[in-house]
Amino acid sequence: MRKYSFFFLLISTLFVFCTSSTNKEWIILFDGKDTEGWRAYNGDVMPPGWKIIDEVLTFNTQQILEEDYDYKGSRDIIYGAEEFDNFELYVEWKIPVGGNSGIFYHIKEGYGGPPEVSPEYQLIDDENYADIHDLTAYNTSVGFENPSKLHPLQQTASDYAMYAADPLKKKLNPAGEWNSTKIKFTEEIVEYWLNGERVLSFVPWSEEWHQKKNSGKWDGLPDYGKFKSGFIGFQDHGSDLWFRNIKIKKL
Repeated sequence: MRKYSFFFLLISTLFVFCTSSTNKEWIILFDGKDTEGWRAYNGDVMPPGWKIIDEVLTFNTQQILEEDYDYKGSRDIIYGAEEFDNFELYVEWKIPVGGNSGIFYHIKEGYGGPPEVSPEYQLIDDENYADIHDLTAYNTSVGFENPSKLHPLQQTASDYAMYAADPLKKKLNPAGEWNSTKIKFTEEIVEYWLNGERVLSFVPWSEEWHQKKNSGKWDGLPDYGKFKSGFIGFQDHGSDLWFRNIKIKKL
């Protein structure tokens, strides 16, 4: 009996120690209390429209005050306190019907916006977006088939305009419901996860990566995806947005 108790105590202690060690590796980027470290892309403070509501980082155009109507800066936001190279990022998010946003990483400032330089984990209402927004002209200009529909490269959990997420592994909750995203980035492999399932992986800066980069949307943007470290950020694409439980682990 004593041996069993000692063994149980030892296992319990090791479990607690390992769990505590793992938890300490996470850096909390948003704790639901304040926006410390966050600001506009190319800016010094958070842009109008972003607030904390019920411990959720929220964007809504109705939150923009009258004195901010003439704001000309970016409404995309970055965690500007620290840059990250290899990392594991976790975030929970939701968007409304017809909503559109994205998670950027390896952001550098001084450009017209994060999309000019940063890879993007796409967030969009796969089911309803094309019914609400006319995509035909743009999708025709880039040579997509069925231009009135969302192309796989434009859908949630894809590496926007580069790699499509596996539709057979995607379990995307409907607009208005919470989803979780995990991005694991190393120079050997990048993994995109959605609601606990790995839906995409690719090798950054590989021959295949460069072929995709140089033959599509990014062909005229020489700095796209080239940086090996940078800020984390979220895209404002004109729709309501909700983010919570944002944390990152250095790899």
